[in-house]
Amino acid sequence: MGTLYQVPPPLLQDLKVTIQDSSLIFSPKESEEKTMFLSNIDQVLNFDVQTLHFFNPNPNFPPKIAFEKVKIALQNLCVSYHFLFGRIKLNSKNGRFEINCNNAGIGFVVASSEHRMDELGDLVYPNPSFEQLVTKKMDDTLEVNGHPLCIVQMTAFKCGGFAMGFLTNHAIFDGCSFKYFLQNLAALAWDKPLQIVPCNERTLLMARDPPRVTFPHPELLKLKIPIGQEGESEQNCNVFDAIPHELDFKIFGLSGKEISNLKEKAKMGPTNGKGKVTGFNVVSALVWRCKALSFEEEVTNLTERSSTMLFAVDIRSKLNPPLPPSFTGNAILTAYATTNCKKLEEAPLSELVDLVTEGSTRMNDEYARSAIDWGELYKGFPHGEFLMSSWWRLGFDQAEYPWGKPKYCCPLVHHRKDIILLFPDIDKSNDGVNILVALPHKEMAKFQGLFNKFLYSSL
Repeated sequence: MGTLYQVPPPLLQDLKVTIQDSSLIFSPKESEEKTMFLSNIDQVLNFDVQTLHFFNPNPNFPPKIAFEKVKIALQNLCVSYHFLFGRIKLNSKNGRFEINCNNAGIGFVVASSEHRMDELGDLVYPNPSFEQLVTKKMDDTLEVNGHPLCIVQMTAFKCGGFAMGFLTNHAIFDGCSFKYFLQNLAALAWDKPLQIVPCNERTLLMARDPPRVTFPHPELLKLKIPIGQEGESEQNCNVFDAIPHELDFKIFGLSGKEISNLKEKAKMGPTNGKGKVTGFNVVSALVWRCKALSFEEEVTNLTERSSTMLFAVDIRSKLNPPLPPSFTGNAILTAYATTNCKKLEEAPLSELVDLVTEGSTRMNDEYARSAIDWGELYKGFPHGEFLMSSWWRLGFDQAEYPWGKPKYCCPLVHHRKDIILLFPDIDKSNDGVNILVALPHKEMAKFQGLFNKFLYSSL
């Protein structure tokens, strides 16, 4: 049955990590300093993302050897990923962010922990102390040319296992392009050629001239100030309100069998033929229903209260002509599904899957181009009740290094009530998913009751 993920024994509060060395990796090849265009999608994703990759001990590749191989591989990526060695800057003439490809360096940090990896406990359960495995800021002497776009921290555990923590600017990679980056890093660690040659031509997502907004975009928040007139004060705008809340934090687990049962339930219900019954769509429909109905305030008429769920759609294959799969920039746009709470409570699962499907199929070439052009006129941020952020099948754990594939990969989690996270289980043979939810106490109690109700109901 679907289960509330059991809270593990008390988590380690201090991993006792010691930084042994920090340095910058530079490209050994001199090249002319130039700037790289950032698309309107990149412009609003100018914030850091942290990911963790845990590796079991390998006697043939103790941490010292593995760390050196990673460092050399990073340096050898300089030709194909030259922009990664640069810095983001604001162009004062047009008010846009761009990458100054000036070979200012990638951060590389070597660290050690006094603990064994098995003492960390359940890697699936986000542990605040995991922040010690990612360097968020280099030593001041190494940031004289600005904050690196990529910092890699290699942390050795006493058992011989280690963690590879990445901090990357989201303007540089989306999930798909970061996956290929990891596969290329692994290939170079083997002294092999790149697995996939990156496409760095970000002007492929340049707005049309003049911009043509041909659709309404309720999924975007329209700011009054056009791009270019706010300057650096806009750099740290958050996609969602970052006001801290007192939140309960829980993980709901669905097994592969339970997801299959949800898919069968969605196929049996009445449908208008638009619904694509995928694992993501049925899980999203279930979670959307629970989140929308878990509000704390009393509502007498559910028809009058609407709910909008946001989720990312990869537009590489949706454009005409399609983008190369190896496109390195952000080729993701925010799709949305919206309806009133009465329908979310009473409609069969199939109808909600239809709405999620409609959100993704809406994202065709013209709609995507309209959204990009909209961003040319306004600095648009996603706008909805909550965002479904899926790390479920990104495939970061498929990169095979000389010392093996990662035991587990996960984002460094920050609890937010307006973001619900889907991420895989540590058991690679299980096609299940974990659903990370953070809500105020009363809303969490309602969410949990609704989750169990709708998971096993006939709806």
